[in-house]
Amino acid sequence: MIPEGGRALGPLLLLLPALLQCAGRRRAIVNRSVPDVCATCHIHATCHQIEGKSVCICNYGFVGNGRTHCQDKDECQIGANKICGNHTLCHNTHGSFYCVCLDGYRASNNNKTFIPNDGTNCTDIDECEESGLCGQNARCVNTEGSYKCYCNDGYKLENGEHSFHPDGNIVSCKGVDCGVPPSVLNAHPASVSGTTYGSEVTYNCVHGYFIASGNQTAVCNARGQWDGTDLVCKEIDCGKPLLIPHTEMIWDNSTTLWSRVYYQCKEGYYFNGDRNFSECTMDRSWENITYICKEEELFSNLSIFNETCVKWQRKTGRLGMRETYTFHILGQRWDEKTFSEDAIFNITTSEDNPKVCLDLNSGSNYVVNITTISSTNITVSVTVAVQTKVKEAFSNVLIFNDTCLKWRRNFRGTGVEDRYSFHVQGHRWYQKKFFHEMTFNLTTHKQAPEVCFDLQPGTNYSINISMVALNFSLLVTMTTQITDPPFPDVEFVSVKGSAALLRLRKAEDRNGPISLYQVIVLPLGLQSTFICDSFAAATFFSNTADIKGYVAAEFRAMDVADNMSIALGDRHYYGKFYNAPLNLGEEYCVFLRVISEWNKVRTQSCAVWAQIKNLSPTLQYMTAVGLASVAAVCLILFLSFSAARSSLHSTVHSPPAALACEAVHLSAPVDVAQTGITSSILETENVSLL
Repeated sequence: MIPEGGRALGPLLLLLPALLQCAGRRRAIVNRSVPDVCATCHIHATCHQIEGKSVCICNYGFVGNGRTHCQDKDECQIGANKICGNHTLCHNTHGSFYCVCLDGYRASNNNKTFIPNDGTNCTDIDECEESGLCGQNARCVNTEGSYKCYCNDGYKLENGEHSFHPDGNIVSCKGVDCGVPPSVLNAHPASVSGTTYGSEVTYNCVHGYFIASGNQTAVCNARGQWDGTDLVCKEIDCGKPLLIPHTEMIWDNSTTLWSRVYYQCKEGYYFNGDRNFSECTMDRSWENITYICKEEELFSNLSIFNETCVKWQRKTGRLGMRETYTFHILGQRWDEKTFSEDAIFNITTSEDNPKVCLDLNSGSNYVVNITTISSTNITVSVTVAVQTKVKEAFSNVLIFNDTCLKWRRNFRGTGVEDRYSFHVQGHRWYQKKFFHEMTFNLTTHKQAPEVCFDLQPGTNYSINISMVALNFSLLVTMTTQITDPPFPDVEFVSVKGSAALLRLRKAEDRNGPISLYQVIVLPLGLQSTFICDSFAAATFFSNTADIKGYVAAEFRAMDVADNMSIALGDRHYYGKFYNAPLNLGEEYCVFLRVISEWNKVRTQSCAVWAQIKNLSPTLQYMTAVGLASVAAVCLILFLSFSAARSSLHSTVHSPPAALACEAVHLSAPVDVAQTGITSSILETENVSLL
């Protein structure tokens, strides 16, 4: 039995062994040595001594307490631009990171990856250094980190975009085509080099119009449009005609090209000049003419009879009126130098055919000046030479061989010499600056002297012949015939496959006035047999069965501008001749003929201008062939459809012929050789080759 006091200590006694055990363990801890800190560092940490103490610090690229945990640090989270630089991508790794350049850039250290601790950065790659990157007819333009492709001038993308990036896609730049040149009011295309980029078309104003403003040449630009089609052609207008004193105009008030105004002298005046009309010319002015109206002479048909008598006829307007005439007489003798006579007297008469006999000494030469006053108070005078034996000394003057003179010396005695002085002057109405002058002497004892002059063709000459001994002169006029004009100055052209564009140069009016220029087209085989003056002016529409050639164009000389162009086969009329299109497959020879016409004489000169061989179809020709072929196919389909429908009477409907036509047009390329259909249009319609 346990005492009461012992019953109270029972629980403590039960806990005593445990307390003793705990106390013993406590003493064991206190007595253990200090642990090693570095041994406790995390696998991704390093032990460092700081102020004498060991400290665990996570390695570069890791974060944590260094002992229990060190986790990876994501350097890329602050942004690739901040850690790697511009144009980069950042890639995190376990405990580190690396950088790469974006597409279109390369690292300056030429490595694929880098860590920006050595100044490495990303620079742009110039992709355009690679040849042919953009393909044909295109150019490459480098951009920041990439590049773009642009079509070259004169080319464009089929999809209408401005630029492209190949990226493995097949993209092509097609050539720009401006199409048919635009029409210009009152003008026509003189030459067309093509319709693609850079091609040119030159316009000329139609006949009767001139270039007022704008460009004569249009150019196909890179956008597929014609630039410079702003030519303005205005109708030629010469304004009011020239006023000529003492004339009246006969005129229909027309002032356009080749309009004419005719002049006639007023009453009391007479005509003196080359012609009585003026034309409106290409230079927009009226021709200058030497039309002069002089006051009518009060003397006409003045003649000498009985050696010492003078008679004349009064003009109609003065008939029956009393008129006073003053005679001034001067006389000399060729064989007596000291002899001289000077007398003045008046006569008044109302006779219509006055006559006066003068009291003159025989064997003398006299100059008689007769003066009167006109109705307009203008003094009119006429001078006549009265000489003894004039007719016997110098008679029977005759022109022969166009440029030679002969005459007869009467009563001068065999062996007696006479000296003659010749003064020759030549003018041409068609060449105002032309002037030919000669002066020479001839001494002869022949009874019938002859002399020939070295004269220019197509010229009006006045020849003054003076006989020195008798102080007598005679004026003879002669006109020389024109000769062949100079050969045309042409630039020979030889072409194959197409018609030629010819340049016409003006010829000189050297042997006579140039009147016409003609363009003659012959089969090439007849070139060697062509005779310039034997070819008739056959037109393209001549009904003569054996016509082997024709005149394609005729220009008046006054209409020809130097270096003007002529397009063969342009279907226009030049003069009265039609410039017909040339036939395909034919070979031609083209002549230029220059024609002079004057004084009822016609001469001409010719030169070979061009040879055209192996004519081939042009773009317009192939277009006509294609359209004709499609039309023929459509017609065949339509007829087939109609025949099938009428025979079957079926309820099953075939596609309309129009749709079949459209299908042929859309799916089948137009090719004459493949269709096998010969269009009648090709046999009857001549397609212009220009």
